[in-house]
Amino acid sequence: MFKIGTFADWFGKGIVEGIRESQRCGASGVQLYAWNDFDPAKLKPELKREVIQTAADCGQEIAAICGELGGHGLEIAADNPGKIDYLKRTVDLALELNCRVITTHIGVIPAEQDCEKYRVMRDACSSIGAYAAERCVTIAIETGPEPIERLKSFIDKCNRDCNRNGGIGINYDPANLVMVTRDDEVAGVKLAGNAIVHTHAKDGVMHHYAGPEEVYALFAKGGIEAISKVSQWFTETPLGKGSVRWLQYLTALKEIHYSGFLTIEREVKENAAEDIRAAVGFLKELISQI
Repeated sequence: MFKIGTFADWFGKGIVEGIRESQRCGASGVQLYAWNDFDPAKLKPELKREVIQTAADCGQEIAAICGELGGHGLEIAADNPGKIDYLKRTVDLALELNCRVITTHIGVIPAEQDCEKYRVMRDACSSIGAYAAERCVTIAIETGPEPIERLKSFIDKCNRDCNRNGGIGINYDPANLVMVTRDDEVAGVKLAGNAIVHTHAKDGVMHHYAGPEEVYALFAKGGIEAISKVSQWFTETPLGKGSVRWLQYLTALKEIHYSGFLTIEREVKENAAEDIRAAVGFLKELISQI
């Protein structure tokens, strides 16, 4: 029904060994970050060949590639040509790895559709979406910075000139919705529908509603490290220890006929590998119940 994936980097042993660890813990795929040595602009052919061969040897599908834009995503027009070029190179890399999904954060989509920031973000996504669609690849925007209904409306506008085999889609992260947006992670699945092309299996609890704009402004300035220090707002937890209603959530995914990856994301430095292994077992047990 669903495929279980992991992030190779979060095992803390490097990308190649992370792929091997993914096999050992019982997952069938891995997501890779297109950064550092695996940045398409810096990637050496030897490492690319080693990753492809290791994945094949370990029976690991490349579930998705994370094209992390950093900063304010695609909110600032002057920064976008370089970021669009990076995403295009990431699309090309994905094809070499037989992967069809790029996940990314684009910033906070404004509620006002007639404002300048909305136009800038829409134009950037329409451009990279068209490039991806021509190659049957989807740029999957991660949930969290805005309500699902707003994200889905934005995606529909960006995809007007794209075919249905690619373009702009959704990387559905239920934990971001319960920790940051205070959105319904189950009802959101039905709103997003077939726009969901990939999901992150992550969990967490909200302690105080700061609002997506405040949270993602902090992310823009300091990245994951900055957000991980704001424990008074929310806490990421191991799967099953937070507020995500997993059985209802997976049932909703089944009802929209989603059959892709549940890619475990554990953004902590301590015990991440242990939590990932436990999460694989947790998901397998839940899947057997629906």
